[in-house]
Amino acid sequence: MKQIIVPIDFSKESINGLRLAIIFANQFNSVIQMVYVQKHPTDLTPGQFEEEATTAEQKFNKLVEEYSPKMLESANLTYIVKKGKIYREVVNQAEAFEDSAIICSTHGASGFEEFFIGSNAFRIISATERPVITIRHGAMPHEIKKVVLPLDISTDTRQKVPFTAEIAKAFDAEIHIISVANRQTDEIDLKLNAYIKQVSTYLKDREIRFQTASIRGDNLTDLTIEYALDVNADLVSIMTEQNFALSDFVLGSQAQQMLSKSPIPVLSITPKEVFIMGSFHTQGGGY
Repeated sequence: MKQIIVPIDFSKESINGLRLAIIFANQFNSVIQMVYVQKHPTDLTPGQFEEEATTAEQKFNKLVEEYSPKMLESANLTYIVKKGKIYREVVNQAEAFEDSAIICSTHGASGFEEFFIGSNAFRIISATERPVITIRHGAMPHEIKKVVLPLDISTDTRQKVPFTAEIAKAFDAEIHIISVANRQTDEIDLKLNAYIKQVSTYLKDREIRFQTASIRGDNLTDLTIEYALDVNADLVSIMTEQNFALSDFVLGSQAQQMLSKSPIPVLSITPKEVFIMGSFHTQGGGY
């Protein structure tokens, strides 16, 4: 997380994304780059495009002045004004850097309204393999002290472990590993117990504190959120199951539910076809 990209539309909600990004930047010594994306000049009347860019820069300068003192190094807060499709430009900006993450609100207004509201809110997560941390209307954590890490029976559920462990290590946070399944069978329990054992060993080797728990039920999203609220978690870490539809990215239903419902910030990791880090070598898609 050397570089954190934060989409900004200057609404109160989008600035919550900036506030959350500062919490992470101060732990990882990151550079934050705020991004405002203008619509293409052809969509605006003559002079309107230039006027919008100037206004955006003025607002960014005010944000830098207000929020730089909250960062360990004031030079770490920057901005850029781009033009094009919002989710694509945000993703391009993140992928221009080797070690980056995206932190944003799932709600906004004005220029980002079409992006943040409804199903378009998930395009940014669907279109990148970079980690994305989102916050919605819930409470803003002051720090990250507890992270909920649900594991399901999918083969790629463990791909989120290394990055989640990095966050926990940076904040000296405790990870709650929870096995989740719609039903209880010997086969499911055997697989999930093996996953928990593997992840526990991974965390022990890195001297990261953890607890384990098990959840069974019909709506795993609601049960996971309920557990996270019960333990006062500050972050929930999930994989995003993805499908292709009409040549566009669409997030799977579990990820959509979590991003739409969770009052706690959510870390979304996109499955990679083949992922190798530490003891994890996996393929596939789920929590």
